[in-house]
Amino acid sequence: MSTAPRVVVSGLGQVSAAGLGREAMAAALVAAQPEPVEVDLSASYHLEGGARRALLARSESEIARWVPPMEARRFSRPSKLAVAAARMALDDAGLAADALAGPTAIVVATTFGPSEFTERILGQILADGPQGASPFLFTQSVANAPAAQMAMVLGARGPNVTVTQREAGPLIALGRAVAEVASGRARAAVVAAVEEHSSLLHAVLNRFSALAGSEGDDDVARPFDRRRSGFVFAEGATALILEREDEVRARGRRPLAACGLAVGAFDPAAPRTGWSRDPAVLAGVLEARLLAAGLSPDDIDFVVSGASGAVAGDRLEGALLRRLWPGGPPPVFAPKGCLGEYGGGLLGPAVLAASGETLGPTAGFAEPDPEVGVVPHSGGPLEPPRRILATGLAAGGAAAWMVLEAPEP
Repeated sequence: MSTAPRVVVSGLGQVSAAGLGREAMAAALVAAQPEPVEVDLSASYHLEGGARRALLARSESEIARWVPPMEARRFSRPSKLAVAAARMALDDAGLAADALAGPTAIVVATTFGPSEFTERILGQILADGPQGASPFLFTQSVANAPAAQMAMVLGARGPNVTVTQREAGPLIALGRAVAEVASGRARAAVVAAVEEHSSLLHAVLNRFSALAGSEGDDDVARPFDRRRSGFVFAEGATALILEREDEVRARGRRPLAACGLAVGAFDPAAPRTGWSRDPAVLAGVLEARLLAAGLSPDDIDFVVSGASGAVAGDRLEGALLRRLWPGGPPPVFAPKGCLGEYGGGLLGPAVLAASGETLGPTAGFAEPDPEVGVVPHSGGPLEPPRRILATGLAAGGAAAWMVLEAPEP
């Protein structure tokens, strides 16, 4: 009886405040010392007080090796970041620049899309009417622009999908990309998560009290911590190359991680801009899917959590983990304390954990919250995990999980 080919991650690229590439991300996670910078306040979008800092990705001059200026001039900021991360991932996988030309799938997750171009085109319409809108700005203002640009520069002619499901988006995108390769609809896939920062977007999130520091406290992300007050916005992009394991092995490469079970769910009790308190629906779906795949929560050795410091989001994440593991979960790591929210701050760490990389402590955590009931791993030595669970619970009710496995030697 034939079985679907095993899909693996063969390359990882990223652009973030931590630097460029897999090694920079790994070093930042070990150090657990994020360095957010003050955002541009000159447009006067921000109210007095509140969050003032964000984790901003590297400048265009620093990514010029991956996106030359002559090419970059026709891209929005998210497209530049996504293309740079994809090319880094291609290089990390040991593939030539044209290796993915043909039936390659592109699946990208973004929450807000090209927010700066959207702001600019709306400004033109408000000032001069619809006839004043720039056609160029419009083509780059849509959420799927980064996916389209990635396909064009890589020559990818397979399925092209953009996912806009907030914090769950990156894992939904990963699950979709795995399915495209496993089914044979695509020979390979590039899955990415990308977000840009803009002053307007930062100010809006500030007014919704989503950001750490929105209420005048310090703007530090504290996942699972009693003092948490929101997340730190992060600009950046992370890209993964997915291939069949036999093809990766045939060229003498060892995969970074093997892709296992992908699970998606929806919590109907969640408000449109928040999280519910009861994990029963989500936990029920995840447990049932694990069981159907011949797994149980006890088969998970490590959890890479999407907790970000969001007050209600971390509370639901903690309740879900306690529901799955009544006696306490396996070691839990929340990388968004270091890498921030959005910009793919979950995909890379999940792959690094599965590949056996040493990870540091959860940045920002110091005081346990009895209501959350989860104390993340302190960063000390651990046995390399065989199987990890990456989690993503989104405001509004979407949820996604991915089981990644350590590759064979």
